[in-house]
Amino acid sequence: MNLKPQIAIDLLTTSDQVSGLARILLQERCIAIDTESNSLHRYPERVCLIQVATNSKVYLIDALTVDDMKPMGKVMADDTIVKVFHGADYDIRCLDREWGIQVRNLYDTSIAARFAGMNQIGLSSLAEVLLGVDLSKDAKLQKGDWSRRPLSQDALNYAAMDVWYLQRIQKALESKLQTVSRSSWVAEECARLEQIRYVAPDPEMAYLSLKGSHRLTGQEKAILKRLFILREAEARRLNRPPYFVLPHETLLHLASNWDTELSQIPSLKRQVDFRFGRLLRSALDRGLADPPISNSMRHSPQLATPAEKRRFQMLKKWRVELGRQLFIDQALIWPMVSLERLAKFPRTLGAELQSSEVRDWQREQFATSLTAYLA
Repeated sequence: MNLKPQIAIDLLTTSDQVSGLARILLQERCIAIDTESNSLHRYPERVCLIQVATNSKVYLIDALTVDDMKPMGKVMADDTIVKVFHGADYDIRCLDREWGIQVRNLYDTSIAARFAGMNQIGLSSLAEVLLGVDLSKDAKLQKGDWSRRPLSQDALNYAAMDVWYLQRIQKALESKLQTVSRSSWVAEECARLEQIRYVAPDPEMAYLSLKGSHRLTGQEKAILKRLFILREAEARRLNRPPYFVLPHETLLHLASNWDTELSQIPSLKRQVDFRFGRLLRSALDRGLADPPISNSMRHSPQLATPAEKRRFQMLKKWRVELGRQLFIDQALIWPMVSLERLAKFPRTLGAELQSSEVRDWQREQFATSLTAYLA
């Protein structure tokens, strides 16, 4: 097992330094990118560090002290430079949210790993399997507060390691993909990622994102909405993550057990002072007075008849079998929402093949098979 190398690291804390870095990066053909945020400790979260690696050095941009990120925006938008990420979805949204930065010519190694049939797609696993490198991480640093300053040398090294091996991992994965003729599949998926933008949660609907909220009655949903709004306001006041104010499970428990004394709920005993207890009781009372909230609209049609349900199971089996044959995650084969629509409306296959959710590579590879399955 290879030991972690000594990496040349530059910490950039001023706009002038970032401008100078941008001039260097515009001469590169491939760079690796990552970000570190403080979502586990502060609310709303902020990007605290941007890591950029070339073949020879890692640059760490202190996002809390740099005023002008426009030079990095120019680098990210340059489609002659490949930007290698691992799990890019979150980073792309963060860069767009904070600075309106949009990424072009993106390569996501987590996506590539899925299409290459890797059993484990985490960064540490890929580094070990593909490069023989041990990237095991300090749990304290993984959950650390990246908004604290100054950053320790251990934290800087940790951040640098996240990008230092990405280009080598990308090359190893690309070699595997070319062997099985799937490079174009990954390219299309990455091009879709480039279109992602940050969208702020709808305050009227955000409470429905809580797992288990769909099981509540209409009145309980009205209560949950009031509790969710209160938690959001308190989280912003305290500059702490919402789950620190009230865990998700506690919100759901309160919504469905609204008549329980707050002092009798174990998860509340250590968290609720007199002030917040009054706010909670007020939110519960207001939720009870609100009209019940009906079930939200589904994005796909409800399967109602036995024939539709049988057809859906058949289509899922088709997807599973193809995934096994190709040694890739079945979820990559075809969008589940499309299969749901086809289960209900099998004669609309022609229109479904043109759905924006269906990829070009999926149409090319599987349309004939799917047509035969529905015949």
